[in-house]
Amino acid sequence: MDLIIRPALDSELDDAGHLTAESFIADGHTPRGGDYEPRLRDGRDRARHAELLVAADPETGALLGSVTFAPPGSPYADLARGQEGEFRMLAVRPEARGRGAGEALVRACLDRARELGLTRVVMSTQESMVHAHRIYERLGFVRTPERDWSPVPGIDLLTYAIELQVEAGSDSAH
Repeated sequence: MDLIIRPALDSELDDAGHLTAESFIADGHTPRGGDYEPRLRDGRDRARHAELLVAADPETGALLGSVTFAPPGSPYADLARGQEGEFRMLAVRPEARGRGAGEALVRACLDRARELGLTRVVMSTQESMVHAHRIYERLGFVRTPERDWSPVPGIDLLTYAIELQVEAGSDSAH
């Protein structure tokens, strides 16, 4: 089934934040009531200071997933530098998994980075997020262990990057 991938509407920002926080909590990636939960819940701040993309069901319009794309200069870019884009907080409702929403959201981040003329997309992930790692590796991301980091004691993040291809001009060979 096709999905609609687009920027979150103002009326969806709170739902996108709720979806993200509840997904991370349900999967054991952050504790309920923990320091990271308010940041995950704040879809409005992410839309204001980065780009909040959503995956919606084409028939019902229900939000199935969301991701935050941080272009250069965004305060949501923890890892990116120079001409790198970064995405964070990729989440898909548990009942919507297996429909391709996670992969479609990552592809949308790559497309957005290309639109901005960026040369690479980077991201951080927890070691326990193995289903997401499969998506990243399938799309061509490679581990960048030299950039692994820890935002707070006890949380160690793995990093991945993908080099973006420069779009061929009209004079390229066919």
